[in-house]
Amino acid sequence: MNQSHSNSFQAGQAQGQAQEKTSQMVDRARETAQSAMDSMQQAGQQMQAKAQGAADAMKDTMGMNK
Repeated sequence: MNQSHSNSFQAGQAQGQAQEKTSQMVDRARETAQSAMDSMQQAGQQMQAKAQGAADAMKDTMGMNK
C-alpha cells in the first residue's frame, strides 16, 4: 500500500468514526429531549389534577358541588 492510499484510507476511517460519534450524540440528544418532554407532560398533568382538586374542594366548601 503506498502512502497516498494509506492516507486516504485513514481519512476515510476518521470520517466514518466522526459520523458514528455524531449519530450517537444526536441519538442521545433526541432521547434527552423526549425524556424532558415526558417529564413536562407528567408535571402538567399533576398540576391539572391538583388544580381540579382545589376547585372541587372550593365548590364543596361553598356548597356548589351538588
